[in-house]
Amino acid sequence: MTTVLVIDDSPSEMAKFRDMLAKNNFRVLEAANGEEGCAMAIEHLPDVVLMDVVMPEMNGFQATRKITRGKTTSHIPVVIISTKNQETDRVWGKRQGAKEYLTKPVDEAELIRIIRNVTE
Repeated sequence: MTTVLVIDDSPSEMAKFRDMLAKNNFRVLEAANGEEGCAMAIEHLPDVVLMDVVMPEMNGFQATRKITRGKTTSHIPVVIISTKNQETDRVWGKRQGAKEYLTKPVDEAELIRIIRNVTE
């Protein structure tokens, strides 16, 4: 079973992701901020990380960089999912190591397709 770590500080967004992923047979791990998410990535080594950008303390760009450049976590694909929809945000997210960049609200079918693509 594919394990997905969702890093998002919004309880309502987290609930949406949890529902979408669970009904598509993914195991879901949850982190409420970048620091917690990075620690969980190291501890659990999920198959993929879904990363929000706008979070307190460590933002999603910083957390993406930490995970994708970490010694034990660099193999984990990160998919940024954010309300920030400018081209500069997309480019910056990819430069931090993200494999994909989606904007909220996310389409369930597209999300599942992208998770399957980055974990193959």
